[in-house]
Amino acid sequence: MTHQTDWSAAPSINPRKGFRIHLLVFLLVTPVIWLVWYVTDRSYPWPVWSTPAWAIGVLFHYLGVFVFKSKKAK
Repeated sequence: MTHQTDWSAAPSINPRKGFRIHLLVFLLVTPVIWLVWYVTDRSYPWPVWSTPAWAIGVLFHYLGVFVFKSKKAK
C-alpha cells in the first residue's frame, strides 16, 4: 500500500494563534523560572537575563504578526 504525499504543500498556519501560544507559554513559564531561582540558590538573580530576552522575542513575534503583516501571493 502506497500513500502519495505532497510535501510542497505548506500547512495552513494561523500566525495569531502561534503568537497567542508563545505569549501564554511565556506567561506561564516565567513565574516558574523565578520560583526555581527563589527556591534554589538566590545569590545571583540569573532570571534577570532570561526574562527580558524572552520578552524581546515575544515582542518581535507580536510585531511580526500584528504590525508588519506580510501579504501572501495568490
